[in-house]
Amino acid sequence: MKSKLHLRSGEIFTGISPDWQEDIYFGEVVFSTGMTGYVESLTDPSYSGQILVFTYPLIGNYGVPQKAKWESEKIHAAGVVVSNTTEFPSHYENEKSFLNWLKDQKIPLITGVDTRALTLRLRDNGSSIGAIYKSDKAPNRFIDPNENHLVKKVSSKTVQTYNKNKGKKLIVVDCGMKENILRYFLKYPLEIKRVPFDYDFTNEDYDAVFISNGPGDPKLCIETIQIIQKVLTRKKPTFGICLGSQLMAHAIGAKTYKLKFGHRSQNQPCFDEIIKKSILTSQNHGYAVDEKTLSDEWIVYFRNLNDQSVEGIKHKKLPFFAVQFHPESNPGPLDSEYLFDEFYKLIEES
Repeated sequence: MKSKLHLRSGEIFTGISPDWQEDIYFGEVVFSTGMTGYVESLTDPSYSGQILVFTYPLIGNYGVPQKAKWESEKIHAAGVVVSNTTEFPSHYENEKSFLNWLKDQKIPLITGVDTRALTLRLRDNGSSIGAIYKSDKAPNRFIDPNENHLVKKVSSKTVQTYNKNKGKKLIVVDCGMKENILRYFLKYPLEIKRVPFDYDFTNEDYDAVFISNGPGDPKLCIETIQIIQKVLTRKKPTFGICLGSQLMAHAIGAKTYKLKFGHRSQNQPCFDEIIKKSILTSQNHGYAVDEKTLSDEWIVYFRNLNDQSVEGIKHKKLPFFAVQFHPESNPGPLDSEYLFDEFYKLIEES
């Protein structure tokens, strides 16, 4: 049935939607330039509250694999915008079509959209709050998901332990963690304790701390920032990814700001300022660390080669570092996976 994607700034893009969609669906409209990886992206909790526009012209051609390949238990994106999709995928791991998957998960879709024009609009004017709906009646108001504490929505609710008594103890702060991060850590001889975003573990026995990715404005995660501040006083190895990088920045007194349209793709070039090497990275974030607010004790570890924004920070002397991109990839590339080895070395040496 005919439908619309209506941006708060006034632009309307027309398309078609499945007949089961009856409501008005709100979210922040953002775009990803990845050619593959729609399953990984949509199940990434960092996309909570976002209507995701895929710039690649055909989505769904290889279907949806079994849940073991997902980045969480469900789709977290608030909606999907594509140019074309297919009802008949072809792949040896396919278990369900893209369209049926979205229907089962009750995730709204609008297809037949001029995603090239839409992406140019978002790139030039910035990400926008939007709504997907089928009726001719425009929404009375637009609901901004970034005003909500999205991390509280996607963080794990219970404490979980993996590889008990296997080695040194790593605390993983789950702010909406991708499962592939856990898969990486399980490769090492570590006892892993996965805790909710507001769980204060600082009086417990542990050897290192990891702070995960997640959605929304980092300034709203006051509880997590306060816990990280306590962690840093212990001087134990601490590593953050994506939102974890922003939260670490706030914990040390630095600030973050909202990017115009964010970085979402698997082809973002970054430069390692320490080993002087360029890498391609997988990214999904809408906020960045303000370099001018970093203290003299910290350095810029990585820099985005497209816009020169901060992609990583590192303490000059203590075993603390964080990156804005996703070294666990999934979808690739794997250029930055060496950072997990760097973190494990710090844990072994501590």
